[in-house]
Amino acid sequence: MNPQWTQRTTVILLLLATGLPGLLFAPVFGFRPLLLPIAVALTACFAVTELCARVAALGPWRPLLALVAGLLALGELEFGPRLPDAALLRGLLDGVTQSWQLTLQSTWPARPDPDLLLFVPLAVLAAAALGVELQRRPVVALTPGLAVAGLSQAYTALSGPVATAAGLAYCAVVGALLAVTRRGAGRLALVVPSALVAVAAAAGLTALDQGNRPSLAITHEAVSPQALRVDDPLDDVADRLTHPAPPVFSYTSTAPVDRWRTAVLDDFDGVTWRADANYLRLGSSLGEATFHARITVPPGSGGPWLPSQAEPAAVSGVAPLVDPRTGMLLLPDRRGAVGYELGWREPAVAPGDLLDAGIDAGGHLAGGVGQVPPGVADLAKTATGGLRPSFRTALVLERYLAEHYHQAVGPVLPTGSGWAQLRTFLFGTRAGTSEQFAAAYVALARIVGIPARIAVGFRAPPGVGGSVTVHNGDAFAWPEVAVAGVGWVPLDPTGGAARGAGAAPGGLSGSTDQARRDLPPQPQLYDPDVPDGDSPAPATGESPTDWLVDAAAWLGAGVAALLVLLTVAVPVLRAARTARRRRRAGADAVVAAWKEARDVLRAYGFATPRGATVRDLVRALPATVDTSVAEGLVWLARLVDIALWSGDGADHRTGEQAWSAVRAIRKGLTGTPWRARVRAAFDVRSLRAMPS
Repeated sequence: MNPQWTQRTTVILLLLATGLPGLLFAPVFGFRPLLLPIAVALTACFAVTELCARVAALGPWRPLLALVAGLLALGELEFGPRLPDAALLRGLLDGVTQSWQLTLQSTWPARPDPDLLLFVPLAVLAAAALGVELQRRPVVALTPGLAVAGLSQAYTALSGPVATAAGLAYCAVVGALLAVTRRGAGRLALVVPSALVAVAAAAGLTALDQGNRPSLAITHEAVSPQALRVDDPLDDVADRLTHPAPPVFSYTSTAPVDRWRTAVLDDFDGVTWRADANYLRLGSSLGEATFHARITVPPGSGGPWLPSQAEPAAVSGVAPLVDPRTGMLLLPDRRGAVGYELGWREPAVAPGDLLDAGIDAGGHLAGGVGQVPPGVADLAKTATGGLRPSFRTALVLERYLAEHYHQAVGPVLPTGSGWAQLRTFLFGTRAGTSEQFAAAYVALARIVGIPARIAVGFRAPPGVGGSVTVHNGDAFAWPEVAVAGVGWVPLDPTGGAARGAGAAPGGLSGSTDQARRDLPPQPQLYDPDVPDGDSPAPATGESPTDWLVDAAAWLGAGVAALLVLLTVAVPVLRAARTARRRRRAGADAVVAAWKEARDVLRAYGFATPRGATVRDLVRALPATVDTSVAEGLVWLARLVDIALWSGDGADHRTGEQAWSAVRAIRKGLTGTPWRARVRAAFDVRSLRAMPS
């Protein structure tokens, strides 16, 4: 076989074996956004390899040239055609230092922006450049690509048929690489059994794992926005209702909308309600959008929160932060007017199935209720008729508040939602805004075991098809309860839902209205036939197959740690041996220097036969070796003669001269090719003791 063809094919297969692991980031960014950057990085590396094969003088610079060419090509691709400048270099540096972290702070699939995606082709480029340099040992050359694969699986582990297909594709490339690089009839000796084992392992993991997340996987890292110096949206409800005319935002929707949320508050200490939000950068989507709206927020309106829905799926026009659990959208640095497209979805619930649904204990009783005042627990039991926690019980509580309390009117409206204000509302005035209704509902619901939280936003005025403007007077706060199999269901204890205020036909709102109409009167109430509190709680123990995934992860980590340990151990042990030899004195110091010189030459691949003298090694040196190596050995030979055969023996000065000769030999070997120097630095065989 033509050696040039073999080398070129080996390089191509190595690059493919490095690029495939980069494509395993597809669950994070999508397949298509990754394909071109990875192809550009690999093409640049291949072009440099071909150039160095034709211009021998560039050979020692091949890895550096590959990295530089790949960086410039990626910079031109991701930041636009331009001459290399400070901005381009800064963007590439951010790709190395920040993009991987920004990706962890985003929902997945992440937006394919250079600020997030760049670390993937950069990792592939570095692995490809290193793999090409290690091509003489194909199995070792695959290690950098496997490191990229490990990184991708730490972000999100593939499972199922996709994992099987990826494993088979990688095995095909590796098998071809081994077939090309092995000589003679034994080329396929290891390829076939390796492929069979890989297929069996992939099929086994596919059948057993089914998407379990490895314990070593990297988790999302919430963004910590700067402290928001704005009013609490719940505290703004009364002020907005007192000044109802100013517009807040406008929208055009493809379907009727019931309400718009801006904030969700679930942490209550008895005085203040807070948002326990974990914001992430909103990626390209959070799922398939069922409804769409175009929203315009004028300047100076609404603070950093953007009008949203409970389950936003996609946002275009701005790049907000999102709390996927609550649907909150945050734009901390918002300046001026904002226009964006919002896509969202709603859970599909049959109208007759919601009334008898159980609660979702997995929704957790977030934030607690603080120190409950006397009489409130008894009121909660009375308001729910002593029923067990269920969605029916949640509707009973809603109806109780709507029938026994009324909305405050007038130029001065009550404010506050701590226990001091809620006691006045529940046992005194019995009048309040939606702020007091929502806060009282959530507190009473939590007392009887119903997971609930407060959402703050606006009722949606009637209208669809044209532009609808939302004003201050539409400000609204409402409770949401966690329903098993559905999610968070919004309610309206002010009675507005019964009057049809802001109700949108169909969807979750329509199913909730149907459940209200089907709710029996107080004397006919009964507990529905649902499990106590929730359908079976999520298992807290490990899956029967978790041990296999964890074992594989720990095995991979152990192998990586062993490789690192071996890499570090050789230079450390060699340095310790040299230090031990340097402590010897007299003739022993000269002999120790001779042994050191012999081990150095052996590490560089020079022949050092057993029983050879110093002068024998001088005669065996190739003509291409730097003359200072031969001169150092000749100098050392004379010192060995003095130490061993001279009647005067060797003193301290003779030992120092012997080690100076060793330094001269080392200095002469620095002119050898860099690959020989790297091999010499980590050659395990040089640690083996060799008899004199």
